[in-house]
Amino acid sequence: MSSSDIFIGETIGTAVLVLLGGGVVAAVVLKGSKARNAGWPAVTFGWGFAVMTAVYTAGSLSGAHLNPAVTVGIALGNGEWDVVPFYFAGQFLGAMIGAVLVWVAYYGQFRAHLTDPETASEPAAAGPGPVLGVFSTGPEIRNVWQNLATEAIGTLVLVLAVLTQGLNEGGRGLNALGGLVVALVVVGIGLSLGGPTGYAVNPARDLGPRIVHALLPLPNKGGSDWGYAWIPVAGPLVGAAAAAGIHSLAFA
Repeated sequence: MSSSDIFIGETIGTAVLVLLGGGVVAAVVLKGSKARNAGWPAVTFGWGFAVMTAVYTAGSLSGAHLNPAVTVGIALGNGEWDVVPFYFAGQFLGAMIGAVLVWVAYYGQFRAHLTDPETASEPAAAGPGPVLGVFSTGPEIRNVWQNLATEAIGTLVLVLAVLTQGLNEGGRGLNALGGLVVALVVVGIGLSLGGPTGYAVNPARDLGPRIVHALLPLPNKGGSDWGYAWIPVAGPLVGAAAAAGIHSLAFA
């Protein structure tokens, strides 16, 4: 697996992940969408299917990490840190591309939502407003240590599942069956642990689209909540390190 394969695979795979994952959120929250108000189960299953599609799309090229936390968890186990920058670069670029594609696909819905006086003024509570929520996560109750712990715990479950459900022959990514299992794990994390923070459990999935939200010419879009942005980055990395340690002690 070459560095170019890793970069291309992670770019394509993470773009698919964020396109389908962000797309289901847009479908549920934006005015003018046929799926509006479909609810939290639609979001969690949509993200699970997004993970499954992305893993099977990119798996043959890069092993389909699609998540810096997964990359760190695997690197802590196999020691192959030289490839980590190529994974990270593809993941963050792909996440940004996917976010832009969500904006293109839902362009009319974004404009309708943000220009209608009723929906444009929808309260954001403590979490992200509906539009930022399409791109990035945010807490329902702002408590730094709880929010950080929630992201770390959710990612611990995710990365431990990746490490125990079977890596491919090269040990750099999921095998075919593992991809399906981990997609279902993502649904489970969303249903069980997604309530407090929206379960980013992926630094690239949150930070890349947040940057896109800040740059896109969306009227009345509100801020990008940069004060919270470090939590969906730091929490998952802490969770990944904990998962790698547990795997090394209990399963290696």
